[in-house]
Order: sequence, then C-alpha cells, then structure tokens
Amino acid sequence: MHSYRPAPVLEALGVCSEDEQLYRALLARPDCTTIELSHDTGWPATRVGRHLRSLLSLGLASRTPGRPARYVPAVPEAAVELLALRKQAAIVEARVGASVLTAEFRARQDAFTAVRGAEAIAQRFYQAQQCAQDEVLVLDRPPYAVVPIEPRWAHGVSYRTIYDMASLSEPTDLVAARSAGCRILRDVPLKLVVVDRRTGLLPTSPDVVVELGPSSLLDGLLRLFELLWKQASPLAPSAAEGPLSFEDQQLLSLAAAGLTDQAIARRLGVAQRTVERRMQRILKSLDATTRFQAGLRAGQRGLLV
Repeated sequence: MHSYRPAPVLEALGVCSEDEQLYRALLARPDCTTIELSHDTGWPATRVGRHLRSLLSLGLASRTPGRPARYVPAVPEAAVELLALRKQAAIVEARVGASVLTAEFRARQDAFTAVRGAEAIAQRFYQAQQCAQDEVLVLDRPPYAVVPIEPRWAHGVSYRTIYDMASLSEPTDLVAARSAGCRILRDVPLKLVVVDRRTGLLPTSPDVVVELGPSSLLDGLLRLFELLWKQASPLAPSAAEGPLSFEDQQLLSLAAAGLTDQAIARRLGVAQRTVERRMQRILKSLDATTRFQAGLRAGQRGLLV
C-alpha cells in the first residue's frame, strides 16, 4: 500500500487535493480499474469512484470501453492547459458580471458612496491602486489619517502627484517624491485620488472618504487637478543640457514654488548658506539679476519641465 501525499500543485486550477492524489495514482499506473486504484491508495472503492467521477468531469481522466472499466490519465501538460483556459474564461465571466453589478450599484447610489472607518478606507485606497490600468492622479496634503497611496509603477500605469509643501517637510520626503510625475504647490486645497478618470476617492474627514463614479462632480475635480498641475512646480526637472546641474535645477524648482532659502535648505538637507551660494551661481549662469528672471529663463530653456 502506498501513501500519496506529495505537495498539491493543481489547487490553483480548482482541483482538490484528493482529486490530485488519485490523478497521481493514475499517472503511476495507467489503464487500471477501481479495485486496483483502491489497493494503491488504500481508499475504499466508493471513495475512489467518487473522485474518479470528478477527474472525468475535469478532463483529467478518461474511461476505456469494456468490463471491468479501466481508467487512463490525461497527459499532464494538455490537462493543465485545459484547466487554465477554463479558469481564464471564468475570470472573464466574473469581470463581466462585476461590471453589471457596478452599473446597478452606481444607479442606486447616484454615482457616489461613502467609505467609513480607517481600515475600510485603507483597503479601498489599496484596491483602487491595484485596479489602475492607465493613470492615477493624486492631490496630497496633510494631515494623514491613513498611509498615503504609494505608486505601483506597474507597466502602463502613470502617476501624477501634486504635493502640498507641508507634505515634504523632511529631506527624506523630498528624495522619495523625486520623479517626473511629481510637482509641489503651496496650499493644495484638498486631498484626492482619481483612478483612470473613472473613480475618485475624496476624503472629507479623517474617517470618511467619498467614492465618486463618472459624474459632473468628478469631471469638475479633474479640471481642478489640471489647473493645479499647471500652477505647480516640478520636483524633478529634466536632465536637459544646459548651464545648470540637476541639483541646481532642483533648487530653482523649489524657489519657483515659493519656498524660502531656509525652507529649501531644510528640504535638501543642506545649510542655508549653501543654498544662497548656489542661488548666486544659478543667477550668474542664466545671466539673470533676480530669481523671477532666472525662473523665466530656465523655463524658456526647458530646464524646469
């Protein structure tokens, strides 16, 4: 008598562990009867028969003509491919059903609903991020009742984030926010996350988030985001060739956003004296007499984009 207890490998495709044990027994002795399988596995004949019927329905085994009935296992590669195709079809069917349920839900909820409680809010932010297919837009400002949404950086998903100056109070915050899709603005008016321009998450209090579906309100928030994006200053200027180093471009971007030398020094983790000295060098490099003039000339040369 043999004990078939290897680690299951077909559970992800909807095959229970006992069905897989019997399938492995068939692979070890093809073209065998129920009695022979009962002997090999140590199972009662009724139990073997029940799981044989399951293997037949899954396409993992077939029955040969004649008496007594004999059973032959399907080739594993072909059988697994068939099970995987069935699983994919079930996933597609479930997604279609979910879209119908979502449409019914939106019709009842007037295109918005409230998510309450820190745990439910954190879970909804996470789900929205994982479901993003094309684009995520973020308005970020303190205070934080839940962990801020983190970019997934999946292929094909772009992030654009506008940080309030108060969100980047430490040098480590500034380093983490450096990317082409991040900008900084004084006094960001609200918190917002919009996924694929179809789902909006709008915190209205520390423990309440309003979820918006396609609506005139969501359209208005999207227009607000684009206006703020134009007003905000890039945190990671492009590496275009010119008289400014990356560090110089970074400093000038923060200055253009309205930060004082003291605030810039704190965010960059350097001394205020260093900021002043570098700013004088930037003015000289751009042949400018004021910071405003330097910002204009850097923008014209593509150094702040």
